[in-house]
Amino acid sequence: MEAEQVERNVQAFGELFRGIETSLGKTIVGQRDVVQSLVVGILAGGHVLLEGAPGLGKTRLVKALSDIFSLKFGRIQCTPDLMPVDILGTNVLSTEGSTRFQPGPVFVNILLADEVNRATPKTQSALLEAMEERTVTLYGQTHPLPRPFFVVATQNPLEMEGTYPLPEAQLDRFLFKLVIDHPQMADMRQILDPSMMMPHHAKPIPGEQLLKMQDTVTRMPIAAPVRDYAIRLYRATNPQFEESNPVVKKYVRYGASPRGAQALVSAGRVWAMTQGRYHVSSADIKKSAISVLRHRMVLNFEAEADSVTALQVVEQILEQVQEGPAR
Repeated sequence: MEAEQVERNVQAFGELFRGIETSLGKTIVGQRDVVQSLVVGILAGGHVLLEGAPGLGKTRLVKALSDIFSLKFGRIQCTPDLMPVDILGTNVLSTEGSTRFQPGPVFVNILLADEVNRATPKTQSALLEAMEERTVTLYGQTHPLPRPFFVVATQNPLEMEGTYPLPEAQLDRFLFKLVIDHPQMADMRQILDPSMMMPHHAKPIPGEQLLKMQDTVTRMPIAAPVRDYAIRLYRATNPQFEESNPVVKKYVRYGASPRGAQALVSAGRVWAMTQGRYHVSSADIKKSAISVLRHRMVLNFEAEADSVTALQVVEQILEQVQEGPAR
């Protein structure tokens, strides 16, 4: 009976995933990989960093996702004058003379931090506890955030003047970094079709269903060889470990943390479920490796001088580290 229940859960999970992907695809054209990865990140319970030029539909994509799950959506437009209290909230004085907590915009299910690299480091750090602990602590009191809670942050890679690059500690809290490219010619024809400007109303999925899907993912077992493959990928990003190759030793100052290995496993579980399987393969781990690892690597000055990118380093690591059990 238990095996039959697992099979039903996996089948229902796959159907829901395909339904979400189809609904988003009717709102966002030509970004299938990004759409899939964003949904995988949400189902894995992680935060996502979206990078792309203005006008590529980043905000539209996140808002459409919140509508599909019937989740409360909030948006913060990050600017240099944004203060932590503008995000977290503050205590206000009531007419009776007592104080009460006024929640900030972070108290939602899906928070869009638009152009997060334009906020000052002090304001960026205000998101750290919320992203990691799902709580906000102010004036000695801890306030739990709604469940589920996700941060989807965007940053514009073109205009870097007056920006504050995210520190490694905060980048590490994003499960994925997804890069949105310009659409192809055929996709542009669809985008310019007037019918695409009309809102698409899909049957909403209750937030409770999302929590159940996440719980199903966390319960999935993972075989030791597959787990070890994720560990070897994480270790291969760090120049001090024997698994790293000469390119990593030459160009990487710091590699991924153990949180990176956890992210690989979490994403791998979701990919397996979307394919109707209740077991994770090395291919599932590898599928999200670039999105998981590239923003967790800090390159040195030599990499900048030789025009070497984190993407190129991760691609070399994937070629070097063999799938399957360690030899």
